[in-house]
Amino acid sequence: MRKYVSMILIFLGVMLCTAQQNMVQINGSTNINKFKCSNTNFKFDKGSYSFLANRLPEISLNVNEFDCGNGMMTKDFRKTLKADIYPRLYISFVNFIKKSNNKYSADVEVKMMNKTVRYNIDFSLINNKLIGSRIVNFSDFGITPPRRMGGMIVVRDSLNMVFNMAAKD
Repeated sequence: MRKYVSMILIFLGVMLCTAQQNMVQINGSTNINKFKCSNTNFKFDKGSYSFLANRLPEISLNVNEFDCGNGMMTKDFRKTLKADIYPRLYISFVNFIKKSNNKYSADVEVKMMNKTVRYNIDFSLINNKLIGSRIVNFSDFGITPPRRMGGMIVVRDSLNMVFNMAAKD
């Protein structure tokens, strides 16, 4: 019986994970731990993003909709990004080039706290999901990585920004 319950729980977990179509996740670390802050609350009106040259997507994320899985961590993340002053984070695809079968490259502008930084990001199209990641830094946006507990906990400058979006080839 336990075996069947475990199999059902695993199946439900896989279904929930694959059901989520759009996500931007920011992974980081401190000198003692790692963290993930995700925003899954953005949707494209037509279901899937299209990457045609004349209609590249622009994504607007509500900073207060990022969730780090821990109330204190989420609050600190939002405070670091000054969500009360700059409530939105914008991601614009400037160009999008097919490199090979299911492999793409894009110039992406990330605007956060009134500062725009352009990154080149490699993406893969897997099961109608465009997946890519890029190392970014707090310092790219003029943000000093936070310190807590009198400097005993230090957030590292380097972050991994991960994209997972429903897309059409």
